[in-house]
Amino acid sequence: MTPDTQTNNVTAGLDGPQRSLGELMSEVSSDLSTLVRQEIELAKAEVRQEARSAGRAAGMFTGAGFGAYMVLLFLSIALWWGLSNVMDGGWAALIVAAIWAIVAAVLFSIARSRAKELRAVPRTVDTVKQIPDAVRPEGGSPR
Repeated sequence: MTPDTQTNNVTAGLDGPQRSLGELMSEVSSDLSTLVRQEIELAKAEVRQEARSAGRAAGMFTGAGFGAYMVLLFLSIALWWGLSNVMDGGWAALIVAAIWAIVAAVLFSIARSRAKELRAVPRTVDTVKQIPDAVRPEGGSPR
């Protein structure tokens, strides 16, 4: 082996020619850009899937809610008429309205607590948190 061949083998390394710092930075930048684009696409897909499911559920809840509304409306009128046999019609209507005010307050309280439990896009949040670890060199400390 000649000295020139030996020098070329050393600078070439085991994997071929060594790349310059500019090429490495360009590759890291490209990989990071690809990673960010993939995370955005993942978030979009998760949001679309959740929105589709929420839309279907909302439609079903709307139909069920309207049916329940009609039942409760007629039951309320029946209760009002029943109480009107015992007391003045105005007082009977006021009692029925007060009962519905209490029901509405309880339902609002339950709905508010359940709305606070809604989650965002969990997989995207987890993978985005991992990006700094993927970029950081092995054993390196964050700057």
